[in-house]
Amino acid sequence: MSQKVLLTSKEVNIILHRLACQLIEKHLDFTDTIIIGLQPRGSFLAKRIVKLLQEEYNINTIQFGLLDITFFRDDFRRGEKPLEANKTEIDFIVEDKKVIFIDDVLYTGRSIRSALTAIQSFGRPSEIELLVLIDRRFSRHLPIQPDYRGRQVDAINNEKVKVCWTENEGEDTVYLVTTNTQTPENV
Repeated sequence: MSQKVLLTSKEVNIILHRLACQLIEKHLDFTDTIIIGLQPRGSFLAKRIVKLLQEEYNINTIQFGLLDITFFRDDFRRGEKPLEANKTEIDFIVEDKKVIFIDDVLYTGRSIRSALTAIQSFGRPSEIELLVLIDRRFSRHLPIQPDYRGRQVDAINNEKVKVCWTENEGEDTVYLVTTNTQTPENV
């Protein structure tokens, strides 16, 4: 297994500011907009974006929540190991609001499909947008595209994108991890 740095801490910070500014351009004061971080990995990015909007850009009217999609996934009962649920923290109605889903990596699109189903438990949004840090564009199983993206990555089958956050892994770095798919007989 080898890994290559895709984004350094400085680059992640620049991208976060760019994404925050793009959100401000479209949503201005966020009075009709709700930010939803998708559990578990999207929560780190969503919290960072909300913090930037509040502290750097003085937008204090943001409604923010976290959405767990575990039981809405189409592979919920397919794996050998049971999936662990996270906590949904949404204490408001999304009826007729603009919702921005935030996740770290857009890969197959299945997590977003699950989020689209899960959010309906909280009302019917007027609009839903998607913000991701990394868009793995050639891996989609469903016709889902981000409205805001930090970086587009072309990763092949044996490559994974690993997003590390200071709050969780002690650093803000994005890696492209290549797993060796060769068996001992092929080496």
